[in-house]
Amino acid sequence: MHVLMINTSPHQKGCTNRALEEIASVLQKKGVSSEILWIGKESLHGCIDCGYCFKHGVCVFNDDTVNEAGQKALACDALILGAPVHYASIAGAGSAFLDRLFRVVSKRMYLKPGASVVSCRRGGASASFDQLNKYFTISGMPVVSSTYWDSVHGNSVEEVEQDLEGLQVMRNLGSNLAWLLASIEAGRQAGVVAPEAERQFVTNYIR
Repeated sequence: MHVLMINTSPHQKGCTNRALEEIASVLQKKGVSSEILWIGKESLHGCIDCGYCFKHGVCVFNDDTVNEAGQKALACDALILGAPVHYASIAGAGSAFLDRLFRVVSKRMYLKPGASVVSCRRGGASASFDQLNKYFTISGMPVVSSTYWDSVHGNSVEEVEQDLEGLQVMRNLGSNLAWLLASIEAGRQAGVVAPEAERQFVTNYIR
């Protein structure tokens, strides 16, 4: 079993990465492999609603790592999204990245577990956490929770190290995810058939 973690922070080894590393350490102990994909700090295109991805299965823009992330997301067994808080929401580049990523993979992620992690100095964690989880709930992905909302606090890695509860939440999240993945695999081996989603109706708001 393999878990993909996407770090949408402009800082590759910052607070968000520290939280993801704490989860990865628990997953490793539970026999689950993982990787952290950093989106980089270069400028990113936002989604232009061109429809190219619906026809071709990839984003029309191919000068960043969105399509690479899409391939990894489809191949993994679970997905974790990590983001820092900027103005009570996730950073703009991360939002652009994830909008395009889920435009490509959303319907093919059905029933694959997902979890969100945010880092912040002080406030805005809950709003950003809610924003990230919406990518999962529109895709039919079970959202994995912990023993509190999945956030760490601090303005540096050193300060995050002092957030003992936040790091504890990350470890519990890793344990819960590993358990869920093992349960899904046990069900699959026992012959439990996953439900198929109805996709017959797409209704716009009209009068």
